[in-house]
Amino acid sequence: MKTYTRSQLALRNGQDKPEIWVAFQGLIYDMTESKLWKNGKHYEHWAGQDLTPELADAPHSEKVFEKFIPIGILAV
Repeated sequence: MKTYTRSQLALRNGQDKPEIWVAFQGLIYDMTESKLWKNGKHYEHWAGQDLTPELADAPHSEKVFEKFIPIGILAV
């Protein structure tokens, strides 16, 4: 898998580029086709960032990411 920087991830926010990507636990997921991520927004969360620290506030567990295939690795 290709490695992407936080700056590269930030551009995939549904606004700057048409892709809608988010990171979770070091992996990057493409949410572009998800109905829950229209225009790069999912409730109060925005695409193009690492959502790992925000999961504690979510009404779901990390198992939600099992529905998606990781497309990259977030550079440390």
